[in-house]
Amino acid sequence: MRPVIQLRPHQQRGLDAMVKYRIGQLTMPTGAGKTLVMIFDVIRQFSQSQAQTVVVVCPRILLAEQLSSEFLEFITNASVAHLHSGETHHFSTTRPNDIRNWVEQTAGHKLIFTTYNSLQRIQQADIHVDTIYFDEAHNSVQRHFFPAVEHFSSAAERCYFFTATPKHSATSSKPGMNDGSVYGHVICNVPAPELVDGGFIVPPQVCVNQINAIRDKDDAAERDCMTLLDTILNEDNMQKVLVAAPNTKVLVRMLAETDFMTEVQSYGYDVLWVTSKYGAFINNQKVSREVFFDTLTAWGKDSDKKFIILHYSILSEGINCPGLTSCVLMRNMDYIAMAQTIGRVIRLHPDDSKRLSEGSLVPGQFQNYHKSYGFIHVPVYSNVGIATAKRLQSVAETIFVQGEPAISTIKR
Repeated sequence: MRPVIQLRPHQQRGLDAMVKYRIGQLTMPTGAGKTLVMIFDVIRQFSQSQAQTVVVVCPRILLAEQLSSEFLEFITNASVAHLHSGETHHFSTTRPNDIRNWVEQTAGHKLIFTTYNSLQRIQQADIHVDTIYFDEAHNSVQRHFFPAVEHFSSAAERCYFFTATPKHSATSSKPGMNDGSVYGHVICNVPAPELVDGGFIVPPQVCVNQINAIRDKDDAAERDCMTLLDTILNEDNMQKVLVAAPNTKVLVRMLAETDFMTEVQSYGYDVLWVTSKYGAFINNQKVSREVFFDTLTAWGKDSDKKFIILHYSILSEGINCPGLTSCVLMRNMDYIAMAQTIGRVIRLHPDDSKRLSEGSLVPGQFQNYHKSYGFIHVPVYSNVGIATAKRLQSVAETIFVQGEPAISTIKR
């Protein structure tokens, strides 16, 4: 269980802060490696002789499975449970009695992965939790999640909220992360420019693609097919592309009713797509979430592999899509989703990360990087996309120039 990598300075700051404070918020940009901060803290907790129960909460089942895989690369001295409705080879249930029985009957350290949606089941199981981490913690303010979050904020021995995009509330009738009685205060804040200067992430570059046409609902699938093909086949740095589809219906129609799939495959691309309604697919073959994630990770690390991932509101948050070179934003998003989407494409190219660690690449000299920028393409039609482009540029300015987190505020 001994870590074989060295934490970066900003990660060490976060880890040190968790020694000082029982509860608090850690605000780190996407790509900062907050998962490693959690992992190293768990390693520290599991070095104790007294058995510890640690819970990791995240917004989606796919992310829970990814986090589990990443944690278990380092942690080998704990029993693992997944308390959500997804498929996994680990012990899995959402029944409070089964949760309680598993905790009581399992000796030694216990590591539990769950979603915000299933967290209430752990509360109902009435188990003791030593440490709880809320990943993508801006989700925790949602009305149907908040009661369980509030419970564990006080019931757990230690409680930490991780996010790149805090969500505050300006009204007393709705919860927000500015409620110190539940969330504590910010115990570690990492500005994005610090990570860019240190060579840990690359800066984003917003590319507005002006299209002299009108997009209407009747021909949305065909129009989006033409726009995507034009962008993917004619722009630079399009080896590994994330596409944020306008909605599930248009995504499915584009794949089923146009020649998008056969056209990109003729240029050597594989196609992955995932929605909450239909599940995960690789080249039109339905697969489990675990297979989807494992394939995405393997292809992301393969410099010669070309692929396109299409999704609707699944891969914006938290999911690590290694190797992505560009994103195409086909729909408007709120402030948080937009900031999270930027975060998907600003991670280092694996070769750049290796050269930086070896000292053969100077941090910040992006002209020498394999991947110098994370490109976000925004198609702007005569009637659609203008607001999306403006909001995206504003978000990028706030995070990467001003060095502030992208805070969303609930006003009513």
